[in-house]
Amino acid sequence: MTPKPVVIFGVGAFAQVAEVYLRKDSPREVVGYTVDGEYVTAAAFAGLPVMAFEELLESHPPDRVDLLIATGFRGVNSVRRGIYERCKDLGYEFVKYVSSRAYVMSDEGVGENTFVFEANVIQPFVEIGSNVVVWSGNHIGHHSRIADHCFIASHAVISGHVMVGEMSFIGVNATMRDGIELGPRCVIGAGAVVLRDQEEGTVLRATEAPVHPKKSWELRNF
Repeated sequence: MTPKPVVIFGVGAFAQVAEVYLRKDSPREVVGYTVDGEYVTAAAFAGLPVMAFEELLESHPPDRVDLLIATGFRGVNSVRRGIYERCKDLGYEFVKYVSSRAYVMSDEGVGENTFVFEANVIQPFVEIGSNVVVWSGNHIGHHSRIADHCFIASHAVISGHVMVGEMSFIGVNATMRDGIELGPRCVIGAGAVVLRDQEEGTVLRATEAPVHPKKSWELRNF
């Protein structure tokens, strides 16, 4: 059975990138983009038509297309969650994409509207929920669970038996030791190291490296 074509919700960088991945690494055809009518500023984006979401039910109903919500992590993922729930309430089904170049050893699968980029290592018994973005090059250790509506940026290390609460954000190069639990809506900044459980809404950031007093051209042996 031929899969339904896809309309992507969003007209930002993630939406544009997602179309390329679906076109080059899946059987799905993207036929256009949609956003709420007040945000339609042009008839086309990245070579495909842009449709007002208020008109989508008539022009592209749920029995004809699936959706991909390809927006970022604004509002600690609450914006993407809200769009996903609106579309789900209207009866739409969603794309799930796992790159053919991801190394997936888990049989648990991923939820709907979840997008897993290339070079991710996903070990056995990992569970990944719905409406999750896993950008390129992460390690997700065995028996870990990523709850719904999370965003994991590139090159994070999530060790084994880690529980990541819903709507959390994990930044580039963050590291989480084994066996810890993040509450919902946590923000783990780029390069942060997490060594213990964190309650809901915790924000952790790495300390920025100090600026050397010399300029680069003043350094010796460099």
